[in-house]
Amino acid sequence: MLDHCKSRKERWDGVQSLIQRWLAERQELIVIYCSLCNIKDYHKDSALALHKLQLFCEVLVDYVSAGHFEVYDHLAKEAEEFDDDSARQLLQKHYPALTEFTQTALDFNDVYDTSEQSEKALGQLAERLSNLGEQLDERFRLEDQLIDALHNAHAGMLEES
Repeated sequence: MLDHCKSRKERWDGVQSLIQRWLAERQELIVIYCSLCNIKDYHKDSALALHKLQLFCEVLVDYVSAGHFEVYDHLAKEAEEFDDDSARQLLQKHYPALTEFTQTALDFNDVYDTSEQSEKALGQLAERLSNLGEQLDERFRLEDQLIDALHNAHAGMLEES
C-alpha cells in the first residue's frame, strides 16, 4: 500500500494514517480489557465473561499482528528513508521484547480462543489477565517510543525533502 508513494511526505502521511488506525485499535483493546477485568465473578457471569473474552482475543490478535507484521515494518522503512541510524538502533533494541510480547499475547489467545477452552480456564483468567496487562503496558510504552523516534521525529524533515 505505502510502497507506491511518490514522496516522503506522501509516505509519512500514509504511515501516520496507519498509526492512527492502529492506536484506535489499541484504545479498543484497552476498553475491552478493562470491561473484562471489571467482571466480579467469571464463573457466575460466565456468559458475559466468555463473550467479552472472545471479543478481547479477536482484537488482541488483530492488534499485535498489525504491529508485528505491518506497523513495525513501515516504521523501519521510514527510518531507512530518513537515514536515521539512532531510530534504527532503537528498533533493533526493542524488537526482541516486542516479539516476546507478541508471543505472550498469542499464547493467551491460544488458551482462550474458543468458548470450550475459555470455560475450562476461567479459574485462572484473573491472574492471566493481570500478567497480560502488565506485558501490554510495557509493550505500549515501547511502541510509543518507536512511534516518536521512527515517525514523529521525521515530521519536521518533510519540508527539507
